[in-house]
Amino acid sequence: MRYILMLHADEAAGKSIAPEDMARFMGQMYAYQQALEKAAAFVSSNALVSSSEASLVRVQGDEVSVLDGPYADVREQFGGYFIIDVADMDEANKWAARCPAATWGTVEVRRIRDSSEYAG
Repeated sequence: MRYILMLHADEAAGKSIAPEDMARFMGQMYAYQQALEKAAAFVSSNALVSSSEASLVRVQGDEVSVLDGPYADVREQFGGYFIIDVADMDEANKWAARCPAATWGTVEVRRIRDSSEYAG
């Protein structure tokens, strides 16, 4: 089963990290990806741009609303993800706990629905 590990962290705190510390953190993330690859669990990963470059779009009837980021009411922002392929939620949670991002933010784990679940 495929799962998405959504990495949430405080962008403002991230901007204050010294470059040498950030390089160390990124090295940890690369090592984590290598561990996923070695376990044949890695599917894909990407980092996202800052929430200041994002927008929220809502449609109610004929009314379209676009809110440009950043969003003051959110403490942690969605900054990147890993998609993994593992046996079950328990294994996905174990991989999430190993993710270095879990030490400076939150890793949200969700199963990705298989297309067969939409057949009707």
